Amino acid sequence: MFPKSFQKLINHFSSLPSIGPKLAERLVLYLWKQDEKKLEDFGEDLKALKKNIKFCKNCFNIAENDLCDICSDKKRDQGLLCVVEEPLDIIALEKTKKFTGIYHVLGGVITAQNNQELKINELKNRLKKGNIREVILATNPTTEGEATALYLARLIKPLGTKTSRLARGLPTGGDIEYADEATLAGAIEGRKEM
Repeated sequence: MFPKSFQKLINHFSSLPSIGPKLAERLVLYLWKQDEKKLEDFGEDLKALKKNIKFCKNCFNIAENDLCDICSDKKRDQGLLCVVEEPLDIIALEKTKKFTGIYHVLGGVITAQNNQELKINELKNRLKKGNIREVILATNPTTEGEATALYLARLIKPLGTKTSRLARGLPTGGDIEYADEATLAGAIEGRKEM
């Protein structure tokens, strides 16, 4: 039905999260209608994505340099550490403008498949330095997120660092990245110690 190069792009787009075949078709058609310069810029930015973006060496957020903008910001509260599953969670929490500390990205949650890839040892190393007075566990309120938070709370307890969890208000089974700013702001302000 479509030319091969058109169909190939549809297949690429429909393999992305939350994009089905119809939306992929509309996206490819939209791009095809753009002027050549705009399309070239888009392609160059896409090609540069892997070259220019990396993980922050400190917190594992996305960054263009060795440290992300948050870790580089000396105005942030260095004693308040928020542990999240993915970089998108940082973006959602930052939109609330209620959290002024620093972050640690786990890279997922504890499951049978990915425990070796999680940045738990790196978290322990950061905590052993003794600069952190409170850890906020901001994993998603899913079964895996709760299990990860409980595991981390038990891991942190012997270090004597105060540990809290985001307050309820976030829907169980939901993702932090999809919560609105008001819900996240209330969750940060109403967090409780674990």
